Amino acid sequence: MTTKDAILDNEPASLSHAELENQLALSRIRRQALFEAIDDGFCIIQFIDGPEGPLSDYIHTEANSGYERHTGISNIVGKRLREIEPDNAQTWLDLYGRVLRTGEATRFEQEFLAVGRHIEVSAMRVGAEEMRQVSVLFRDITARKRTEAALRENEQRVQLALAAGAIIGTWFWDLPTDKFSVDEGFAHAFGFSQKQPRAGLSLAEVIATVHPDDRQGLQTAIDDVLKRGGAYAHQYRTRRQDGQYYWLEANGRVELAADGTPLSFPGVLLDIEGRRAVEAERDRALAALRALNETLEQRVEERTAALLSAEEALRQSQKMDAVGQLTGGLAHDFNNILAGISGSLELMKIRLTQGRIGDIDRHLGGAQSAVRRAAALTQRLLAFSRRQTLDPRPSNLNHIVASMHELVCRSVGPAIAVETIATGGLWNICVDIGQIENALLNLCINARDAMGNGGKLMIETANHALDEDGAREYGLPPGQYVSPSVSDTGTGMTADVLARAFEPFFTTKPAGQGTGLGLSMVFGFAGQSGGTVRIASEPGQGARVCVLLPRYVGESLEDDALAVNKPASVALWRKKILLVDDEPLVRTVTMEMLADLGYDVVEAEDGASALTVLQAHADIDLLVTDVGLPNGMNGRQLADAVRTRVPEVPVLFVTGYAEHAVLNHGHLERGMLILTKPFTADALAARVKQQLDEE
Repeated sequence: MTTKDAILDNEPASLSHAELENQLALSRIRRQALFEAIDDGFCIIQFIDGPEGPLSDYIHTEANSGYERHTGISNIVGKRLREIEPDNAQTWLDLYGRVLRTGEATRFEQEFLAVGRHIEVSAMRVGAEEMRQVSVLFRDITARKRTEAALRENEQRVQLALAAGAIIGTWFWDLPTDKFSVDEGFAHAFGFSQKQPRAGLSLAEVIATVHPDDRQGLQTAIDDVLKRGGAYAHQYRTRRQDGQYYWLEANGRVELAADGTPLSFPGVLLDIEGRRAVEAERDRALAALRALNETLEQRVEERTAALLSAEEALRQSQKMDAVGQLTGGLAHDFNNILAGISGSLELMKIRLTQGRIGDIDRHLGGAQSAVRRAAALTQRLLAFSRRQTLDPRPSNLNHIVASMHELVCRSVGPAIAVETIATGGLWNICVDIGQIENALLNLCINARDAMGNGGKLMIETANHALDEDGAREYGLPPGQYVSPSVSDTGTGMTADVLARAFEPFFTTKPAGQGTGLGLSMVFGFAGQSGGTVRIASEPGQGARVCVLLPRYVGESLEDDALAVNKPASVALWRKKILLVDDEPLVRTVTMEMLADLGYDVVEAEDGASALTVLQAHADIDLLVTDVGLPNGMNGRQLADAVRTRVPEVPVLFVTGYAEHAVLNHGHLERGMLILTKPFTADALAARVKQQLDEE
């Protein structure tokens, strides 16, 4: 996607910069309101490496006001775990570390020792493991824990009471006579008066004291034990002297004769009213807990989805803000360039009308200069977005730096001392040599501007082997890298400037003295080449910019790669070139350039018509084709099709930006080269000459 497409996708033209800023502010307010609408505590933690080892601590990066309500800790953002809970840190690291490693959400209860509270936690990983972030939703359940503890204590007291003999009374049922004998406690508890015989109660009289809902169950239990004999235990409600029903438990044993006939049924009555009350309260608490657990996951998912939605809205707003800044910078610079081109062309038209051709060269030079500025601006934007066309070649960085020494000295001026330190045994790299030279020159010019009254500039090369920890710090895969670094003794950067150093069009230079694209271009080029850039700087202490590029195992071939810069000459004999480009003006201009160089040129506007032309001109010596062709066949596919008819014919790809997927990510076959638009006649001649092996 081109820069223009990216801008159109986000439709920035319909909104002013002020409106974009208002939308961003509103998005932030909504996000904050969503955070604060959550009654539970919420925070995002990020694991960090500490003195105790990798991932041995974490820091709170975000939190809502509920965090303080549920823990009592204020201003938690920015605090580390080991600051607030040093004695129990490993417990939390193990719990949240498992979530970070596995990506599986978890729920648990844990005592927060530092604040003397119990919390119920739901945790899930944020993004990929490399982000090192876990979101935590929790609530204070200390009151519930205390209630559960009280219930357990009460139940223990009941059990102790039972063990100590909380007995109402005893009975003896003589089964052959079907008469009950009860003790004084039994008779008193159930209101059997002294006039009623304690020996001689009927079963019906006893059952009459049982709650109507429990009578059938009691009768069934008695019938069952009479049939089988042995131990008996049954709970039911009976009416006591006060007329109220209370829970009790009857325990006994039916003794059987040798023939299985029931003989006696002695037993004891236990008061279990308190125990049943505790059990009922426990059951209610467990039911409430089950209901809470059943809905907790749903609530967490809903709230997490809401937070993710808010995060996406915030990212979109930030993206729109960045697009606004980008389009503003583009509009400013391109309008200036277009004004220069348009003005030069207008003056050329006027002078031709007046017959004053003496000024034509000056105005023509101005227009060409503006075109070169536009091309450089576009190239830097593509570099930042990692879409520039690269022509990587194996090379040695020491050779490149040595060849640039004189150019750097001239560019920074005599007030700045330039020193180069070339590491012996430096590994090779595979990069676009022109782009690495451009990147180093940009860094040197930035260093010059930071040393207004002179100073020292140092260019250093080095090998770096990154293990997993080192690679994680740089955001790169573990492996071997080569680094050029540029250091200066200038003014240095503040933390705010350092944080924005790679943003396109961000500059601290006065208006008109910098585009703000130098560092962003270096950053994009390094990333597109498989590496990265890091800056170390403090105010008043200068700056050091280090570029890391992957090592290439092989021979250095930069001398061949630089051969394209040799002066071009007119072809000594006519060779035939098939030129394919869908843009008529570009095709016409390119044809005239090649014809002026003495080549025989045949043209086509797309892949299908090019193959038709090839049928009549199978004797072509070179295919020059745009990469982005219409009608279903791109330039690379056309080249493959042409080579099936004209094997090993040289191919020169012409492209406006890096279509790496089309060009097999820069890995071209033998006899294939790239030329980037816009190009000069000399650059075209040099590439064509190189492909045709002309001396």
